[in-house]
Amino acid sequence: MTKVDARDLQTNETDDRGRIYLGTEYANKRVTVAVVEVESDHPNEGELAAAYREASASAEKLAAEWDDASDEAWGGLDK
Repeated sequence: MTKVDARDLQTNETDDRGRIYLGTEYANKRVTVAVVEVESDHPNEGELAAAYREASASAEKLAAEWDDASDEAWGGLDK
C-alpha cells in the first residue's frame, strides 16, 4: 500500500468540481481520501450584511455629494 503524505494534499488546490490531482505516482492505483475539513470561500451572513450596510451608507453619501456638485455645475451654466 502506498502512503500519501497529508502535506501533499493540504498544499494543493481543487478544481471547480472539488477534485484534486495526486500525481502520476498514484496512476492506476485505488486511492481513498478522507475529508477532514471544508473551508468556504464565501463570507458569512454577518460579514455580508455589514458589507451591504457599509456600501449603502457610502452610496447615500456619494449621491448627496453628486447632488451638490450637479446643482453647482447647473447653476454655473446660468451665469
